[in-house]
Amino acid sequence: MSTAILTGPPVAGSPLEADLRALGFDVRTADDATAAAELINAVPAQERVAVVDPRFVGHLHALRLALTDPRFPAAAVPGALTAQPAARAALTRAVGRIPVGAGTAHLTDVLTDTLTESLDRDGTGLHRVELGSLVATVALTPAQREDAREAVAAVDDEAVRLRTAVKSRDGFFTTYCISPYSRYLARWCARRGLTPNQVTTASLLTALIAAGCAATGTRGGFIAAGFLLLFSFVLDCTDGQLARYSLQYSTMGAWLDATFDRAKEYAYYAGLALGAARGGDDVWALALGAMVLMTCRHVVDFSFNEANHDATANTSPTAALSGKLDSVGWTVWVRRMIVLPIGERWAMIAVLTALTTPRIVFYALLIGCALAACYTTAGRVLRSLTRRARRTDRAARALADLADSGPLAELIARSARGRGRTGSFLAPVMAFLSAAVLLVWVIFENDPASWLTVGVALCSALLAGAAVARPLKGALDWLVPPFFRAGEYVTILVLAARADVPGALPAAYGLVAAVAYHHYDTVYRIRGGTGAPPRWLVRATGGHEGRILVITVLAAALSPSGFTIALTALAVALALLVLIESIRFWVSSQAPAVHDEGEPA
Repeated sequence: MSTAILTGPPVAGSPLEADLRALGFDVRTADDATAAAELINAVPAQERVAVVDPRFVGHLHALRLALTDPRFPAAAVPGALTAQPAARAALTRAVGRIPVGAGTAHLTDVLTDTLTESLDRDGTGLHRVELGSLVATVALTPAQREDAREAVAAVDDEAVRLRTAVKSRDGFFTTYCISPYSRYLARWCARRGLTPNQVTTASLLTALIAAGCAATGTRGGFIAAGFLLLFSFVLDCTDGQLARYSLQYSTMGAWLDATFDRAKEYAYYAGLALGAARGGDDVWALALGAMVLMTCRHVVDFSFNEANHDATANTSPTAALSGKLDSVGWTVWVRRMIVLPIGERWAMIAVLTALTTPRIVFYALLIGCALAACYTTAGRVLRSLTRRARRTDRAARALADLADSGPLAELIARSARGRGRTGSFLAPVMAFLSAAVLLVWVIFENDPASWLTVGVALCSALLAGAAVARPLKGALDWLVPPFFRAGEYVTILVLAARADVPGALPAAYGLVAAVAYHHYDTVYRIRGGTGAPPRWLVRATGGHEGRILVITVLAAALSPSGFTIALTALAVALALLVLIESIRFWVSSQAPAVHDEGEPA
């Protein structure tokens, strides 16, 4: 339930009251600031309340943006403001501070502006809506009202609403091949009462059907899979556009949108591997390699962005060069396509699935993603080395959470604390050695399923603990989580491949998928401002070093077939543990009411 309070001189013939009711508000009127204060206090604290000047003239969509967006505790445009339950106390204080009597007319004549300034000073997180070409103003005279109405008539707010439903920054394929018509599909869905979550779910189901078609292993199945994967991507674009078009942002939507893209893509990889197996070609190692590469790419993106989320003094010449290149239109699109964003990637996968074989699909995917990873990582390393910035405690905490260190690494870190210097290259070097020592051993050792590998895993854990012993505030400390992810995922891949028994690689695929879900869940919780998953969950999953140690022990202690069974059991246990906690969090009141805009990759 939402209540809008009209306070100020009434305007005959204004459509404002009807507009507010169309937006779902119960409209009440107040003659003065005192009456407005009484009405505001009478609205239950758990409800949204809006204060609107009756002299407001503007587009309906300007009102919609100011009064119905759930992402902000308070929002305002000239002549209208809203406060959600989180900002209601601040609004009550703001109303209570308004003086009455002689000499206060300048404060109460345009009450909404006074309250907006007060909320802004109170630090409530007030969001001032960027209107662009939309109109929102308080017309104090008939002449101003006439001018404002002419300005409103000159701009088609439905066209603006459709245009802004599309992300301002997206890949070439999405921008020119999907968004020109998916925005109209989003409007069609909105007018029929469909929600973004329903469209997101439809996208997931379509991708799962595509994976099932690919799993048939027939040419007809591969062709159908390609078309369905593209249609799934159309729906994937539509759900976000529908959320922006109708401002239907939700906690559940944030979780679904954040995780379903990966679920769809990795389920499709599994479908291709199953289809190839029906034709006698075992590509599970390639499928798992593609998943590992994609996840590590995203960890690089997430870690770099979190490390520089609130960094100051960005003086990087690389960043300056990138800014200059942005003024040359064609370079913008080339640089966006080089990183193989999700639109280009899914289009490539769909076309190659329909025309070639799963093995060729994975070869192309691995080569393309590897080149993209080298390009983006090299650029970020150069930016980090050439910028002078002071990284904050928040950034260091986020990187520590992304590192996913378990009890063993924490114990080692406590014993090593105080040695080394914060801000040096010690942390990324130790993280690199932690991953490299283990990977070189399991790749080149004749029999990695041995107790010697367990000893190497313990040495890797020692190096990992040393890497996180100090706050991660160095120029390249954002590389620590990606090194840990690569070490863990590739170790699982190699040990399963070297087991050389049927089912080992599919079991490893499921295990990496469960662990990767936990890592993506961590990212999106941090992005939502709620922090990482609870420490009990991280300890229960063992942390990256604990899982590596358990897996190497299982490989050494069990036969290859027993190792396969153990991997399967571990995958199921971890999946249940992280999924149950994740679902509990994302459907709870703690979850952020945001819609993830997604990564270009």
